Amino acid sequence: MAKITRLSEAEAATDIIADAFGNDAISAWLIPSARDRMPIQRRFFGMYVAHALHHGVVYGIHESGELVGAATWFTAPFPGIPGEEQVIAAFAGENAGRYGLLGRKLVRLHPQVPHHYLNFIALRPGRTGRGLGSLLLEEHHRRLDAQRMPAYLEASSADSRRLYLRHGYVDMAEPLRLPDGPVMYPMWRAPASV
Repeated sequence: MAKITRLSEAEAATDIIADAFGNDAISAWLIPSARDRMPIQRRFFGMYVAHALHHGVVYGIHESGELVGAATWFTAPFPGIPGEEQVIAAFAGENAGRYGLLGRKLVRLHPQVPHHYLNFIALRPGRTGRGLGSLLLEEHHRRLDAQRMPAYLEASSADSRRLYLRHGYVDMAEPLRLPDGPVMYPMWRAPASV
């Protein structure tokens, strides 16, 4: 039986998110060197998980007492990370320019009306395809529906886009095509009637 809790520490959620996304197409575009990718991305994801602990909410999903997934949500507008560009430059080095480009593109797409933003949702390898991601989404969606609050995200793959479509999200703009890189899908979910 899966159990969802709010997490209060960044490390375990960061590990799950880094394992899930650390070598995906977006990460490979951000950091072409496979050797450098995971250490840099672990710092990047950790920075956002820590920020969500203070300015959002971090959920964990547990199976048999083991943390197997995590999701980070922010209420928009949310405060930026102080000195974010300098922090990223310090750990990303020559890759910082790609982070900056992606960040600017995402900011331009981000809706300017009140909503909740799904920053990351991830499951440990081998735990996908069993409905756990849906449970994590539904946990927060119930709160959003009760508050009549919409949600926004950028799906990082066609597979994740299909998951979000099943949960009431719709494409809200043309896909974001990174230069010589992968595609992201900005998506919006209107609150369901309660």
